[in-house]
Amino acid sequence: MTPIAKNIKRYFSELKIRSLDVAIVCIVVVISVTAGFLVFNGLNRHVVINDNGHTIAVKTMRTTVKEVLEQTGIKVDKADYISMPFDAKLTKIHQNVINIKRAVPVSIKVDGKELDVKTCKDTVSEVLKDNNISVDSDDKFVGSQLGDKIVSNMKISIVRVEEKTITETLPIPFKTITKENKRLDKGVRNTVRQGKEGVREKLYKVVFEDGKQTTKQLIKDFVATNPLNCIVEVGTVLNYNTARGETIRFSKVLDMRATSYTASFKDTGKRPGEPGFGITATGAKVRRGIIAVDPRVIPLGTRVYVEVPGKAADYGYAVASDTGGAIKGNKIDVYLESGSQVDAWGVKKVKVYILK
Repeated sequence: MTPIAKNIKRYFSELKIRSLDVAIVCIVVVISVTAGFLVFNGLNRHVVINDNGHTIAVKTMRTTVKEVLEQTGIKVDKADYISMPFDAKLTKIHQNVINIKRAVPVSIKVDGKELDVKTCKDTVSEVLKDNNISVDSDDKFVGSQLGDKIVSNMKISIVRVEEKTITETLPIPFKTITKENKRLDKGVRNTVRQGKEGVREKLYKVVFEDGKQTTKQLIKDFVATNPLNCIVEVGTVLNYNTARGETIRFSKVLDMRATSYTASFKDTGKRPGEPGFGITATGAKVRRGIIAVDPRVIPLGTRVYVEVPGKAADYGYAVASDTGGAIKGNKIDVYLESGSQVDAWGVKKVKVYILK
């Protein structure tokens, strides 16, 4: 074999060896890449982030929610809603879906305060509950209702409505009833029973809005306690304070002319020892305190008090026990002990009190 033929044969022999090496290298590379791909896919996690309606799909080797959010640059505020906790582990088997709802500003006016909050709740009712604000069926909403959907910069205004039943108490004045008492002196008053006011009650239904009264409706008006009338007795018996300091009680008073007499023959036409001497028309023996009257004006037997106006002394107490021919109408004749007294008496204008 020629040298050229030997070289050619050697060249092709070496080429076969190199091709085998190249094939082996290629096979090793393919196996490595495939293995790496399989390993990568085995460690990779599929995450879908729904950020307030904007969806992001991510394949990541991160293991927690917090880490994948940091990887994607998504920040979540404290008031925002996130469907998975930050420390929640991402699964490799199933798709991981993270829902984020962004909080919006809302103003709440209630109980004299205005609260500015951020919320991710869906309805007015949920926002109030989340902020520990209770309402009842009487409260009023201005501009919104419990079931309304929350929107950004929404204003929720609550008017507190309170209904109360209020009782007003009014006095009922008592009356004073006056009764005559024929045993009491005139001008004397005697309270038999003290008066007491009654009580009238009025019930109102009163409505307050945020502490201010808006309506007041009368629902009941009644007398709780009747008044007790005062009873007063008023004396009707006339009385007179004499010059002696005595108080006499009389039924009426007469203005009269008064003369005087004695038991002497000059005044009676009878002498001592004669029948009827010193005896009055009623059979009583004459003495001071006996007066003669016209029985048509002052009945016989009537007790009287004879007042002498002026500085002269009163005749005083007397009994109408005698009559006289000259004693007619408003005239009396008073008995005195002596003629000198009669002369001194003369004729006087007197007041005759008819005693009770």
